[in-house]
Amino acid sequence: MNYTEAVDYIEEIPKFTAKNPPEHTRELLSRMGDPHKGMKIIHVAGTNGKGSVCAYLNSMLIKGGCSCGLFTSPHLIKINERYIINQEVVDDDLFLEAFTETKRVVDGYLADGSVHPSYFEMLFLMGMYIFKKKMVEYVILETGLGGRLDATNVVENPLACIITSISRDHTEYLGETIPEIAGEKAGIIKPGVPVIYDGHRRDAAKVIAKRAEENKSPSFELKPSMYTLKTITREGITFDFWYDGDSVELKIPYIARYQMMNASLAYFTMRNLESVHHIPAEVLAEGIRTTRWSGRMETVMPGVIVDGAHNEDGVAEFVKTACEFKEDNEITILFSAVCDKRYKDMIREIAEGIRPNRVVTTQIWGDRVVPAEELAQLFREAGCQQVDAEPDVENAFELAYKEKGEGMMFCVGSLYLAGELKDYISRRTGK
Repeated sequence: MNYTEAVDYIEEIPKFTAKNPPEHTRELLSRMGDPHKGMKIIHVAGTNGKGSVCAYLNSMLIKGGCSCGLFTSPHLIKINERYIINQEVVDDDLFLEAFTETKRVVDGYLADGSVHPSYFEMLFLMGMYIFKKKMVEYVILETGLGGRLDATNVVENPLACIITSISRDHTEYLGETIPEIAGEKAGIIKPGVPVIYDGHRRDAAKVIAKRAEENKSPSFELKPSMYTLKTITREGITFDFWYDGDSVELKIPYIARYQMMNASLAYFTMRNLESVHHIPAEVLAEGIRTTRWSGRMETVMPGVIVDGAHNEDGVAEFVKTACEFKEDNEITILFSAVCDKRYKDMIREIAEGIRPNRVVTTQIWGDRVVPAEELAQLFREAGCQQVDAEPDVENAFELAYKEKGEGMMFCVGSLYLAGELKDYISRRTGK
């Protein structure tokens, strides 16, 4: 089986298997020789900001001279993106090797009468093989969905557990209320393992703190008072973070205020793990400053920002960020969404919150498509005057970019849109 056939096989998995309990994953890892054991793992769960927190952690460890593997989801362009080692996406050969070895173990398990691993479970197992093969010292591990029943939750003794901001998403799996969802996310907390968590929502923070207490886990709550904005420009944000009574200036290459919380959560974690990694505070700050995280409020061209916001809280934060620049810049929105997201509410919030000067809608092809014209009509009904529908993503980008002029252009609504645009812009600019 070659690389393309391996990817095709993985993409077909959701058609013939479903989510399995952690015991299933644990048994497969055992049959693989427990490749995850011996790694220094930082486990990250939450609704929003998981990927960004992982990226900040990874950048700080790399800047500190550590070898580090990063496992995140979803990918934007190519499935290999889920595995990053020392800032480099793994190549096709290593991906195929990991698939081949994992499938060999899976086939043996199937022959014994068990069921096939799920899509995410298969990718997680491959990741553990990859990181073991490359002998990384640290692994930053992002949960897929939830926490308590997530495939990644078979990790028994991580260095730390991090829980980012909690909001309503995937309610069909995680519960309808914030405390219910927080309870699922807090399921990654392990006895005696430090827990660092976002304390902005008191209803979520109480659940996390209680779970930490039950597990006798040292807990560290990130409070809004711990960081203060200094400057915000098109190039990024500078802010002060307070730790042990002293402040340190941190710079992030992003324009969204919520990234201060994500960067602070990662930095707070690393300061609490100083006895493990021994990286000086000034090196940690440099790691924060040089972090790159694709498709999350990312400036991809001058005045062009791509953001994968696709749920209520994500869009709310996106609107806040765009409004920061509305006074001095005309705003053009390039928007698309998939049918299982609350796109009508998203459109209403963007239209009423930003009042963009221009809107271009497009569509993501597949079985979750929402036609570009339907999205455009919703923007018109929400009060936007200049709205164009262009089904082809590449043509939509060029139309929106032309309309942008000297203003700012935000591409938002779906990680799938972010992925397609990143791919197109890379080909367009030759970078």
